[in-house]
Amino acid sequence: MLTQKQFDGVVAFHGHLCPGLAFGMRVGEWAIEQFGCAEDEEVVAVVETDMCSVDAIQFLLGCTFGKGNFIFLDYGKNAYSFFRRNDGKNARLMTRGGLVTDLREEQNKLAPDDTEARHQIQHKMIDRIMDAKFEDIFTITPAQIAMPETARIHNSIRCGNCGEQVMATRIEEINGNRLCIPCRKKLL
Repeated sequence: MLTQKQFDGVVAFHGHLCPGLAFGMRVGEWAIEQFGCAEDEEVVAVVETDMCSVDAIQFLLGCTFGKGNFIFLDYGKNAYSFFRRNDGKNARLMTRGGLVTDLREEQNKLAPDDTEARHQIQHKMIDRIMDAKFEDIFTITPAQIAMPETARIHNSIRCGNCGEQVMATRIEEINGNRLCIPCRKKLL
């Protein structure tokens, strides 16, 4: 169970309370119990969505892009994998769906300017998510990917077209010219 301080911290970090953030709080709550928090890179989170939920996971677990223990896979799925480096423990959580479908349908029937009714439905969604049994929200399976490598510092290389410094792992050589991703895309 999250403390009020954690709950308030997540909302402040994200900027508002919404159903997506509530899903992330539930994921984070579970992950803390199972994996602990990341002081450095010992816990890794791999998220398959870029929705609000991932802010809760970053805040609660201490996983960040900068430390290399927060990885985004642009799959559009409400799925979250966790790894603990010291013992290889891993799991993947996937939302079951359906928990707030009826409320979303109700919300979709409202006029766009009926903000009060939308707000009330949104709070019903949040309450339902926060009060539900965990197993009614998520399925838990082993992670479907290998544990990500630890973060590494790479040399920078100057793009042969724009001249900007680029991480060596993101440079592509085309016809003897080293190009960054945007410059390579312009050639295609």
